[in-house]
Amino acid sequence: MKLEEQQNKTKRKTDEESIKALKEMTKKLCSNDITIARLAAFNLSWMQEDGLAILTNILNGDFTRTSKKAAAYGLRSMKGRMRKLAAEVLQKGLKSRDRTTKAACIKALSLMSKGTSKEDSDNKNQTTGKFKIQEIQKKDQTEE
Repeated sequence: MKLEEQQNKTKRKTDEESIKALKEMTKKLCSNDITIARLAAFNLSWMQEDGLAILTNILNGDFTRTSKKAAAYGLRSMKGRMRKLAAEVLQKGLKSRDRTTKAACIKALSLMSKGTSKEDSDNKNQTTGKFKIQEIQKKDQTEE
């Protein structure tokens, strides 16, 4: 009985700390300084569902241009299973009436697509193993 009560207290403490950290990052995301906002967006991108929800609200809400750009940066920085969901949010943002949201989504999607094509071409070179080997002769050997 006591063990269950301790676990519940620990869960509540971590939940309260998580909520406090999320609120703090959301405040920083709404900053006018793009560096602070982008850093907060990047940190939120690691927060899985909670980060996705906050970034989506900022992108689609009535916020400043800086905040929307930072939110789009955070969405394109998502990793793993959340990357596909973030891409869907950005696709929906293309249909937005707000031109700032639309512009941020266009830029983020173009950067996401460029990043994947570059990674694919790098992987192809590594997997095929076909590198050109050239022989370089010394000057002394060419004169003979």
